[in-house]
Amino acid sequence: MKNFTRQQPLNRKHLNRLMLNKKFHSHLYLFLLAAAILFFNGCGVFSPKTKVSTVTLLKSVDAAQPQLVEQINHLAKINSMRAKMDLKFEDNSYAELGIAEKYKTADGEVVVQRPANILLKVQVPIIKTDVAQMSSDGAKFRVAILEDGGTGKYKKFVLGSNDADYSVLREEVNRMDFDGNSKELKQNVNAFSSLRPQHFTDAMLMRPVDTANFSYLQSTIFQEEFNTDVRKKSPLARVLRGYYLLDELHKNDDGSLIITRRFWFDRVGGIRLARQQIFDGKGEIESDIVYGATGNLSDTGEYNSLPLRIEVTRPKEKYKMSLTYQSPESVTIGKTYNTDVFVLENRWNLPEVDLDKKIQENSNVQATPKNPKTQARSQ
Repeated sequence: MKNFTRQQPLNRKHLNRLMLNKKFHSHLYLFLLAAAILFFNGCGVFSPKTKVSTVTLLKSVDAAQPQLVEQINHLAKINSMRAKMDLKFEDNSYAELGIAEKYKTADGEVVVQRPANILLKVQVPIIKTDVAQMSSDGAKFRVAILEDGGTGKYKKFVLGSNDADYSVLREEVNRMDFDGNSKELKQNVNAFSSLRPQHFTDAMLMRPVDTANFSYLQSTIFQEEFNTDVRKKSPLARVLRGYYLLDELHKNDDGSLIITRRFWFDRVGGIRLARQQIFDGKGEIESDIVYGATGNLSDTGEYNSLPLRIEVTRPKEKYKMSLTYQSPESVTIGKTYNTDVFVLENRWNLPEVDLDKKIQENSNVQATPKNPKTQARSQ
């Protein structure tokens, strides 16, 4: 009995300790359960009201390089075209500041023919008055500014070479201090030095694939985009779209490679040529051409699945222009035009501005020092 009474307090202490441990574990379990519920509610598992915005990956289809080449050559089979189009211009001179100057849509008539001929007429809608006409025979371009709002200051006939760089004229004008209408004069010369009708021949007359002189490299890329066809709050508002890239590479005499063109093929719902980028000798983008939804051109049934809208961006000249066919079935394709159609004549007797002569004059002025003493010291 003595042993029993001596051990009884020990058992009570042990029992109390067990009860405390049980209560502690019970509280710990409830704490962990509450924490887990809060965590999963934060992740939206138990809360249907919580929506997490994410990018939807669109399903891509596969294609081999011959199929991509076929798409390019399909557009390249157009040798000539005459069409009426809606033209929309956008001035990106101040794009670095987030500003773009947009213009209203104008009517345009375009005639293009291989290898690089173009005649473009721009008209005011409704009254159909020509604002400007421009042409290029592949080597030279001519631009007639026919309307300028009544001031007469901008009515000019401008001549130049397709391959010339007239950026020095813009820089020279920006450095000079003119009396009176300096701002208008600067805008005038800047506009002249940026006009290139041949920018649009590259977009409308696709050059075919040439495996004899170029190499082609295929790759893939995924790009996040905003889907303008759905509401902003739709799950499909932000999508990840797959593209095939086909790079056209030229081998230089020293063995180095340089990119000349890059084609983007949309892989969603099929294979579609969506974009063409043209590069200069330094690998900089000259033209960024986006092709819109496809349809049928002309009423012959031969020219199907061709883009009905073309958007040309010229980063160096800081402008963008979109061309949309007004009546796709009325487009004329395949007719042969005389070459003199693409040499615009100054039949309006406008003041002529020869940009090549201005470049030469500018070079002569720069080569002659203002101070003869400086020239003597340099010798």
